[in-house]
Amino acid sequence: MRAQSSATGPTAIAVDGPGTESGARSLGTVQAALGVVAFSLTFPATAWGLEGFGPWSLIAVRSILAAVIAGGCLLALRVPVPERRHWLGLAVVGAGVVLGFPLLTTLALQTSTTAHAAVVVGLLPLTTALLSALRIGTRPSRTFWIAALAGAAAVIAFTVQQSGGALTAADAYLFGALLVCAAGYTEGGRLARVMPGWQVIGWALVLCLPVTVPMAAVALSFEPVHLTAHGVAGLLWVSVGSQFLGLVVWYRGMAAIGIPKASQLQLAQPLLTLVWSVLLLGEHLTVAAPLTAAAVLVCIAVTQRARG
Repeated sequence: MRAQSSATGPTAIAVDGPGTESGARSLGTVQAALGVVAFSLTFPATAWGLEGFGPWSLIAVRSILAAVIAGGCLLALRVPVPERRHWLGLAVVGAGVVLGFPLLTTLALQTSTTAHAAVVVGLLPLTTALLSALRIGTRPSRTFWIAALAGAAAVIAFTVQQSGGALTAADAYLFGALLVCAAGYTEGGRLARVMPGWQVIGWALVLCLPVTVPMAAVALSFEPVHLTAHGVAGLLWVSVGSQFLGLVVWYRGMAAIGIPKASQLQLAQPLLTLVWSVLLLGEHLTVAAPLTAAAVLVCIAVTQRARG
């Protein structure tokens, strides 16, 4: 039987029997997992970046650098401008993923530890799955929701315990970041079904340039810059790793395995973030870490097997 493509472009999935479809889903899972690894470094890299840049400068400059890379790729490959019907979705991706989430979490990290900020990441998979159900009509099974809620509860309990159970003023930023990022992920995953994932984030970054360029000019004139090795390394990672490459593989993964299942892989992100925090920032973990990690891995396995 001749293979038939279910989509066009790099995100196409050729269907030629259960084996081929299973392989495509496995590849999508790997791509989404690579995105999670990239995102898990965002908070520690942001903490490094704040050593050399002010919060507004860091957000604006990281977005501009990522937009330059993405725009260069779009021009070099002569990618046509998306159809008008896709621009609203791209604007939501830009507002949520390019601007909203980085800005709100960076402001929160000025007074919050990375462990406390990881509470947002623990809630993000559940929020993304919920918005996906409302926006594009996905209906995960009851087993999926039970496992997702259990995993989210485990992550929240662990991260709150790590931060001593205290709530800070930064929580308003964090919960706001949770909502805007989930909206951006949902729209990005939907668009990645009709165009390659790297083009989704690429056009969203370019679309935000009229906002980020003036923001950078104003912020850099008011916020002092102290170039340090940590500051530059943090800026480069959040620009290239988190803001562009991580989102490229993340959206490709979501297009292949679906938004709800891909989002559940993020249950492991807070734990990865805490590991990087120990290695890069010198923070300390408790004995609860391996127990929580085991619980989260079980929940991820259940959600990946559940059928919506």
